[in-house]
Amino acid sequence: MIGRHNTDETTMAYINLYAVLGTLENLVQVDEEAKALIADRKISVGFAVSGGPSASLCFDHGTCTLKNGVEHCDIKLPFSSVKKFNGMIDGTVTPIPSKGFTKIKFLLKDFTKLTDILTRYLRASEEDLKDPEFFEKSTALMFYTIVSAISQIGNHDKVSRTSASYMQDGIIRVSIAGGPVASVCVKDHQLRTVKKAPKAPAASMEFGSIQTARDLFDGKVNSLACVGTGDIRMSGMISMIDNMNRILDRVSLYLA
Repeated sequence: MIGRHNTDETTMAYINLYAVLGTLENLVQVDEEAKALIADRKISVGFAVSGGPSASLCFDHGTCTLKNGVEHCDIKLPFSSVKKFNGMIDGTVTPIPSKGFTKIKFLLKDFTKLTDILTRYLRASEEDLKDPEFFEKSTALMFYTIVSAISQIGNHDKVSRTSASYMQDGIIRVSIAGGPVASVCVKDHQLRTVKKAPKAPAASMEFGSIQTARDLFDGKVNSLACVGTGDIRMSGMISMIDNMNRILDRVSLYLA
C-alpha cells in the first residue's frame, strides 16, 4: 500500500521493528526505570511479519539486543501483514502469541511499560524537554532511531532506493559532538546501521551540538543552512553524505 509522499506500509514495518523497537537497546542503557523492568529477566520476543521483517528483541538481565529471525524466541508474535504489525505499533491491533502464551504477562506488563517509556522519550512533551537531562537522553534516543531508519528507508523505500543506488561501498560516521555515534555501512547499495563508531569511515557527518541535532530532528532548522553555519560538519566522500541526506529527508515522512 502506497501512502502520501510515496511512503509505504512495508518500509514503515521495517522502520518500526529495526529503528523504533530497536531503540529499546539504547533505552535500557540510559533510563534506570526501563533497565529495572528487565533487571531479573532473560526472555525474548519475536516479531514475524508476513511480507516484512522478522526479528527478536532479546532481554537479558538489564540489557536488550535486537537479533534477526524468530527461531529461538520465547514469545512469538505473528502478523499476517505489514499493516497489522504497524497497527500494533500504533495501538490499533492487539497481537496474539503463537508461542509462549504462558509468558504473556511479560508482554502485557513489562514490555508494554518499556514501550511506553520509549514513547515518552521519542514523542517528548515540551514540559519534559525543559529538564536538561531528559532533553539529552531524548535527543540521543531520537538520534539512534533516525540513523537506524536511514538504513531501512534506503533499503525498502522506492524513492530512496534511487539514492542508495548511487552510494558506493564504505562507511559513513554519523555523530553528535560529545554524544552518540553510529555508522551507516554501505555494501552493494544495501545499507546497515551499526550503533558504534567505525574504525575507518569513508565519510563523516557531525552535528555540532545536541541542540543542533534536536532542532534538525524537530524540523526547526534546515540541514543545508546548518552546513553553511558550521553547525553540521562534513568530511570525506561528500557524495555519500549527499545521498544519505536525501534518504534522511524522507525519515520525517515516516516518523512524523
